[in-house]
Amino acid sequence: MPHRNTGTSAAHQILMLVGSGRARSRRELAEALGLSPSTVSQHVQGLLTKGLIVEGEAGESSGGRRPRELRLVGRTGFLGVVDLGGAHARLGIARRGGEIVATVEVPVDLRADPSTVLAGLADELTALSESLGLDGPLAGAGIALPGPVNVGLRTVESPSRMPGWAGIDIGALLERALGVPTVVENDANAMALGEHFAHTPRARHSVTVKAGSAIGAGVVVDGRLYRGTGGAAGDITHTRVGAADDTPCSCGNRGCLETVSSGAGLVRMLREKDYPVTSTADVIALVQDADPIATTLTRTAGRHLGEVLCTVVNFFNPAAVYLGGALSTLEPFVSAIRSQIYEGAHPLMTRDLAIEPSFLGADANIVGITRLIDEALLRDAAG
Repeated sequence: MPHRNTGTSAAHQILMLVGSGRARSRRELAEALGLSPSTVSQHVQGLLTKGLIVEGEAGESSGGRRPRELRLVGRTGFLGVVDLGGAHARLGIARRGGEIVATVEVPVDLRADPSTVLAGLADELTALSESLGLDGPLAGAGIALPGPVNVGLRTVESPSRMPGWAGIDIGALLERALGVPTVVENDANAMALGEHFAHTPRARHSVTVKAGSAIGAGVVVDGRLYRGTGGAAGDITHTRVGAADDTPCSCGNRGCLETVSSGAGLVRMLREKDYPVTSTADVIALVQDADPIATTLTRTAGRHLGEVLCTVVNFFNPAAVYLGGALSTLEPFVSAIRSQIYEGAHPLMTRDLAIEPSFLGADANIVGITRLIDEALLRDAAG
């Protein structure tokens, strides 16, 4: 059954459905929202009166009155996005509605003062925007962070790789630098949202795993991010696994999944075998060159991640698991995850389960943040 929406949220939901293309008529809106046609028409009329949506030409009828296509109006301007990583940031400019115009990567040092880092990123984003000669201004901005995020406060909490960033209103710092409304989100959540809507056919519920220098996951239920009570839903990286034994983790605990399945963990294990590696990119290069030890360790890392995902699949029963991040480009890693899930999860959970690689690649976080910015702007417009 569709999720029922009432009162104050209905107008916002209609804007989201029309803006994303998930619904184009009153009938489709009623089906998606689980509301009566008369209630939907009442809210649509209110949005028409406010000038937030318009009606197009009548479409083909499937019986009864020919439906009129609904479209958003006033979506001028562009969106600026920052996907912040451990050693670099990917910056993007997108049109409202999701089309990415340009991206660029710049180095960052997360050990530096947050204000300095964010001011520098804002300058880079402004320079990118100006270099494109855009036909409109920036209407909003957003940033994806490699740590647990309090979306309401726009802060990162317990950031193991971001010393000095805890409790800082990151949104406020970017707003002051760019002069536009700003949203803040966890990077795995941003990737999950981007990937969820990029795949066809679209899953109702999905889990997206980001496997890079660290491990993260985002959960989407009925097209919405599920963040959990404290905003940390999907944070599987610090799950205790037997194979990790007593290995110290960046979170301060021992034996976490991150220590045996992440890029950082693989770097550590290869260095213990006297490989001169310093980054996840070095690990990837070794596996692509079919180095036997690097390949074996990477396959084993995928198996450990797959073991944890078995529990996620058995508990949540998603329609799809999407695999993103740098390590997901390696076939030994992905194959081990797949085989472990199909072997370890209940057959009812895997019968219709899709396990697929990222469709958007490096742009997934940017696409996800773009959607969140657009939704925030539309929510404000709807009152």
